[in-house]
Amino acid sequence: MSPSKSLLATARSDIPASIVVALVALPLCLGVALASGAPLFSGLIAGIIGGIVVGSLSRSSLSVAGPAAGLTVIVLAAIERLPSYQVFTLAVVLAGILQLAFSFTRAGILAEFVPSSVITGMLAAIGLILILKQIPHAVGYDGDFEGSFEFATAGGNTFVDLWNSVSRGLTPGAVLIGGISLAFLFWWDHAKPKQGPLRFLPGPLVVVVIGVVGNVLLGLIHPEWQLGPKHLVQVPIADSASAFVGLFTLPDFSAIGSSAVWTTAATLAIVASLESLLSVKAVDEIDPKRRTTDKNWELMAQGGGNIVSGLIGGLPVTSVIVRSSANVDAGADSKLSTILHGTWLLVSVALIPAVLNLIPLSALAAVLIATGYKLAKPKLFLERYKQGWSQFVPLVVTVVAILFTDLLIGILIGLAVGFVFVIARNFRTAITYACDGSDCLIRARRNLYFIHKYELQKKLEKVPADSDLLIDLSSTSYVDLDNVDIINAFIKNAAYRGIRVVVRGDIAERTLPLINAPAAEVRFA
Repeated sequence: MSPSKSLLATARSDIPASIVVALVALPLCLGVALASGAPLFSGLIAGIIGGIVVGSLSRSSLSVAGPAAGLTVIVLAAIERLPSYQVFTLAVVLAGILQLAFSFTRAGILAEFVPSSVITGMLAAIGLILILKQIPHAVGYDGDFEGSFEFATAGGNTFVDLWNSVSRGLTPGAVLIGGISLAFLFWWDHAKPKQGPLRFLPGPLVVVVIGVVGNVLLGLIHPEWQLGPKHLVQVPIADSASAFVGLFTLPDFSAIGSSAVWTTAATLAIVASLESLLSVKAVDEIDPKRRTTDKNWELMAQGGGNIVSGLIGGLPVTSVIVRSSANVDAGADSKLSTILHGTWLLVSVALIPAVLNLIPLSALAAVLIATGYKLAKPKLFLERYKQGWSQFVPLVVTVVAILFTDLLIGILIGLAVGFVFVIARNFRTAITYACDGSDCLIRARRNLYFIHKYELQKKLEKVPADSDLLIDLSSTSYVDLDNVDIINAFIKNAAYRGIRVVVRGDIAERTLPLINAPAAEVRFA
């Protein structure tokens, strides 16, 4: 395929995907800002910067950055503690600078140590949370903000809100629009043409049209069912170009010497970096092309995004899995989709905010529920179950922990359980012993570390006197020096027990000195 045709094919897939991501991002940006106690427009700024700036700097093809629900508690507490919102945005700028420092120290490598079962659990948990949190919005019960991930809510908790939405929070117009939208999305996934121009038509865009037109028709046919402003998107509207520019604010640099500002900056930098690394790692695993992102470069991109976002009054940004997974599911092929989604957000809030405010939240909730289902399909759990308990248990623990706490705490719990299984696997038998008459074999099945000392010692003690022993290290590329000392001590003692020793493996010649003892034959094979 020629470069021009390849570029055209990429654009054909990325442009529709970017529209889907923008529609998913819109209520989430507003919801995170609302939950954080920040100006609503600050969430949109973060979404725009996450798309255009971070998207341009990042080397991830599919990751999407923006304001994250996982930071809402930290941001809310910081805004309440600091003298003004402008001082808080200074902390966001400083957090970005700290992330640049993390990048230079190559802290991104930490993401590579996260077990895949925990990553899968994170994706599944987010999918389940999307479904549980968006059902109330789909039926018109808007008690919690869009994009909430915490189990505890103003109404009690996730399950209480779900029960309230079904038992006493039903809004007929929202139920009708949400139900039709959800049915269309699931139907469109199976019925979307594989050829022709319609294959590029984003289902969520059709859902938004269904929602807007449907609500207008309800006003004509059944006015009492028509959705009011509290059930619609609420984007701040500027009366003029100067008023729109006035929605952006500058940081208060006079507070740069405040310890509270630096504490907030450090907290934001650490948590945002951790969430970004985990999200990018997860996106790499669901990328159809299995591309790998440079994690250290990603920290640099996120830091650059936070510097710009803070300088113009935005919330902190991280790579976010909901928008990223929507990007993957929509068929995006390159980071052009991420950049364009930020562009669409900017153009929309600048030119057509009144049109955006006609979109029912129930229609957007249907889009998020469909996204959540794709992240938490039963197939994921079955695949991990078939792989064994060491994969299935960390997955389930991560899901449950995230559901009943929040994203960051749940991931840390999942990591703890995952590492327990990793350590347990390393304590399994690494050395085999067999003896047939006077012929004996001790074989290392994998690299030998400090934790294998006791096992190696016990196996060597079993070797009878006056025997021929083969120590096979051919499957190892590393033998801890403590284990080397144990083998050498045994070889030295073998001379006095009539044991003839043969050591096999390249590693042996590099680490084990040849012992010349008169009563023993020691050689390398």
